[in-house]
Amino acid sequence: MSAYGNSASREAAALRQKARGGPVRRLLARVGVDTVDHQMMAQATRFERGGEAEEATLAMLQPLRRYGWQILPDRLLPDGRAQANLDDVLVTDDGIVVLDVKAWDRHRITTLVQGRVCCGMEDRHEQVEKVAGYASRVARLVGMPADRVWPLLVVHGSRVAAPGFEAGRLEVRAPKWAGPVHVLGPEWLVPTLARAGSGRDAGRAEELARRVAGVLPPYPR
Repeated sequence: MSAYGNSASREAAALRQKARGGPVRRLLARVGVDTVDHQMMAQATRFERGGEAEEATLAMLQPLRRYGWQILPDRLLPDGRAQANLDDVLVTDDGIVVLDVKAWDRHRITTLVQGRVCCGMEDRHEQVEKVAGYASRVARLVGMPADRVWPLLVVHGSRVAAPGFEAGRLEVRAPKWAGPVHVLGPEWLVPTLARAGSGRDAGRAEELARRVAGVLPPYPR
């Protein structure tokens, strides 16, 4: 996939272009006037890191096809006037994984503080709630029971660890979602899903994937 192959990378490129401004600002830059919007450039850098994490995750997921998984990257989640971008949707013969990819500070640990996911001292539990909300909407749009749709957050950079859990994985709760939300380090992603997909019916998975693709089209460029 190219550097502009996912929505995060495309957003980063658009922000960098906007930060540099139009012809007048570029002309001023040639004579040494700093006209760059540095706050916007910093935002573009964050999107670039996210895009790189999405590309790395998609490459990691490819071996799962031999275990019966269908992989649908960068999908549009429509819901009335609201819409969202799903980084990856994975489909097996009897279930769907809604996967959200994050690139968090590698100098901080992602852990649980009073039941909430935090990266260092920063509360990031809203990301857990967001992916649970995505899973709920996917279940409704596909017409599938919620217990057959699994929200999953994969965290690059920051090490995932918390007392009482195996290093690299957490199971947490979100409001209005009955099941767990899985928070995994990249090293746990493929082994976890390979076990869940092993021995499945590939034909049924392809059929369900076509159904999912019909209601979750590719995210528009």
